[in-house]
Amino acid sequence: MEAIKEKTEFKVGDKVLISPDLTHKSDWVLGTVIDVEQNPFAGIVITAETEDDKDIFFEKEYLFKKVKQ
Repeated sequence: MEAIKEKTEFKVGDKVLISPDLTHKSDWVLGTVIDVEQNPFAGIVITAETEDDKDIFFEKEYLFKKVKQ
């Protein structure tokens, strides 16, 4: 049996804002998507690296905002 694939607007290389709920900073942080995963338990999981200090954060996609370029 094949798992149902959810759709997402995110793809590797996209610029995103990462939620303070994830970074524990006072404001949203700019980053770049480095992985988009279809997790069977959590759904779509985004992994992004911050621009400033190259920290890596991953979580459900609702904690990321796509930056319009």
